[in-house]
Amino acid sequence: MGKSDRSETRKAEIEEILEHKPGTREVRDEEDRYTVVGATSRQTFINWLTPIEDHFVCHRNDIPRIDTDPDAWSVRMVNGDSKATLSVDELRESYPTVAVAHTMECAGNDRGHHEPETGSVQWEWDAVATAIWTGTPVRSVLPEIDVKKDHADRWLTVVGGDTPADNDVYVKSIPLSKIFDDCILAYEMNGRQLPPEHGFPLRLVVPGWYGTNSVKWVTELRVTDTMVTDETFSEDGKDQTYTYWQHEAYRIHPASVEPEIKTTVSTADTWEQLIGDVDHPYTFDENVMSLIGHPDGESSVSPDESGIIEIQGVAWAGDDRVRRVEVSTDGGDSWDDAEMYGPDYDGAWRLFTYTWEPIIAEDADNTYTLLSRATDENDRTQPATIAVLDDWDEIPDSVYPWNEGGYAANAYVPNGIELQVVSRTNE
Repeated sequence: MGKSDRSETRKAEIEEILEHKPGTREVRDEEDRYTVVGATSRQTFINWLTPIEDHFVCHRNDIPRIDTDPDAWSVRMVNGDSKATLSVDELRESYPTVAVAHTMECAGNDRGHHEPETGSVQWEWDAVATAIWTGTPVRSVLPEIDVKKDHADRWLTVVGGDTPADNDVYVKSIPLSKIFDDCILAYEMNGRQLPPEHGFPLRLVVPGWYGTNSVKWVTELRVTDTMVTDETFSEDGKDQTYTYWQHEAYRIHPASVEPEIKTTVSTADTWEQLIGDVDHPYTFDENVMSLIGHPDGESSVSPDESGIIEIQGVAWAGDDRVRRVEVSTDGGDSWDDAEMYGPDYDGAWRLFTYTWEPIIAEDADNTYTLLSRATDENDRTQPATIAVLDDWDEIPDSVYPWNEGGYAANAYVPNGIELQVVSRTNE
């Protein structure tokens, strides 16, 4: 399939998705490579559970067309000479079923705030959502291929069943320690059958990690001693490559750098990789982040009868817990603690609220800059801005480094809201 054909297919996919996802909109893709829709409104971020109709979508390859019984879709499992195959029906009927909450965030979320602009999808804040995913714990099927929990220093390499562009098969490697912890093979989303654009009939869900790791349309699980390399699938004899999505895409690095393939990393913590000794970090777990959902800045707002405006939003921190959320109504000159409330699940965002009594001056436009910033349990706080750094050895606390892929950004200033406050008598 040529480039123009794939472009037409993507446009058709986007149009079809938008028909049943009224809470999303098409997102500008600078390189015209992805099927992408994102949340239309910040109001998405005042609710703990994101409806499927509002949940963002991102994938490179065409959605597979499942012409046979979806319950017969099978997953091949390989651990050296030990092999097995399981159908979706067998996963449903013969293994435990669990539901996990997961805040799915595209690793490119906030890419649109990078200056100079990076290529690809120009996300702002619209590529993050929280859903309940139901399926089979991956750890419950691994004994079928003689994998035990004491093998946690190895990796699970997961293959997607979508037809690759440019021969780059979508493959991701996840540490078995994480797989045994909380990963599932999901076949339902928010209590409904998994939609095609979200991986029907089966996808991997890696709670708390960037969405790139949650492989859609899973066809194979292969236990490996290292992350995927050129040799991992060499016996298949196919004219395809398997390392691009793990080792080239979704790596954090300065411009004009080609990251080297690594067999392992010292930590899966994305921020620890960035400030530690991992050159060109992998985007595994999500950096601490927050977003204001209300007010949304699209229109002026008046205080209620008590003179109050309630600021609401969400905050998350991947594998870590959110310890604190702060709100500023003066562009960052001063900060106050917000209150976190609602469901509190590992791998999912927390709701926050802040009660604000704005001062409304006569003969003034009364425009305020609202910001939020979160701090995780390791006392890591969102940086203020994204900036080009000449030296990545010393990354200031207030700066997230501009990187060529625009990945894993979590700066709070770009997500600020300019809000005009008007008195109730001027409504």
